[in-house]
Amino acid sequence: MAPSGSRNVDCWRVLYWIPVLFISLIVAWSYYAYVVQLCIDTIENMGEKIVYLLVYHVLFIMFVWSYWQTIFTKPMNPLKEFHLSHSDKELLEREDRRESQQEILRRIAKDLPIYTRTMSGAIRYCDHCLLLKPDRCHHCSACDMCILKMDHHCPWVNNCVGFANYKFFMLFLAYSLLYCLFVTATDLQYFIQFWTVDGKTHDRLIQYLNGLPDTQAKFQIMFLFFAASMFSVSLAFLFAYHCWLVCKNRSTLEAFRAPTFQHGPDKDGFSLGTSKNFRQVFGNEKKCWLLPVFSSLGDGCSYPTCLVNADPEQPSSPSGRNPSIKSAGESHQFPPKPLRESQSRLLNNGQSEGNEDRDKRGRIFLTGTSNPALTIEKET
Repeated sequence: MAPSGSRNVDCWRVLYWIPVLFISLIVAWSYYAYVVQLCIDTIENMGEKIVYLLVYHVLFIMFVWSYWQTIFTKPMNPLKEFHLSHSDKELLEREDRRESQQEILRRIAKDLPIYTRTMSGAIRYCDHCLLLKPDRCHHCSACDMCILKMDHHCPWVNNCVGFANYKFFMLFLAYSLLYCLFVTATDLQYFIQFWTVDGKTHDRLIQYLNGLPDTQAKFQIMFLFFAASMFSVSLAFLFAYHCWLVCKNRSTLEAFRAPTFQHGPDKDGFSLGTSKNFRQVFGNEKKCWLLPVFSSLGDGCSYPTCLVNADPEQPSSPSGRNPSIKSAGESHQFPPKPLRESQSRLLNNGQSEGNEDRDKRGRIFLTGTSNPALTIEKET
């Protein structure tokens, strides 16, 4: 017999699917109301009917496809290099002094591409997952795991929106907005018929309902217009906000609290310019931009980073450059090859003007280097 705690967890997991079920029912009803009640039963012009149905089904398929991908794409977790080994876990458990624990964590983190800190300036450590958090990684209490480039946990998809499915989430917002706008625009003329009939409100309603083949169908067409128009307004604001986040290379969490680097908080710490920021999410293959297939650059554990101030503790090289700063053409032992290639593609556009691509504020773009002079403490 299963323990009561396990049953409670299963009950909550079922409840988490209620918002997804609600959206699915709304979409299924809108399909019936638009295709059957509006296009087939109400619209008499055959050409208009065919065009409406063709465009509608293209938007509907892309909307459902991107929604499916957002829901069922499993969030990505940090690579094994960020996890503590069994021996390191035992060492931490045996050590009572905080300084000794920090020394163990410092040894683990010195070769990892970690630039963000806690508010106190320490390396971010997750006590739940027993790992050093990569840049832009956060622990989700709903999923009970650390999520790479976590944006937020969305109840409408019952999933964490992060590195693995952020592109799908953006396309879901885009296609759902286009879907609602198209339904609103094509349903508008039939909705207006109700308000343009002469007479009082009651008479207008009676004439409108009598002028259409089915009273139930007319109510569904009217409600379809209201629902689509209301969803259009809310989706437009949400989509515009996330477009702004993409252009700034920020997550929702980073928009509310700027990521902290060694020099302090910097809301534009990961920004590489609008074009590169966009490609970091949607990839370099233009043919994949509008399709809900994964094409984001990198592996989610390391990102090209710009620092306002160079690390004063790092010795200068003979050329006067900080040795921890590498040009786009140089490689690094971590992360693996796919990430190095993607980061190079992000940074290579500016190589013709020099090995160091500086923006207007004089920032230096980094590709993921290690900094041994780090202060480390645990963070839940």
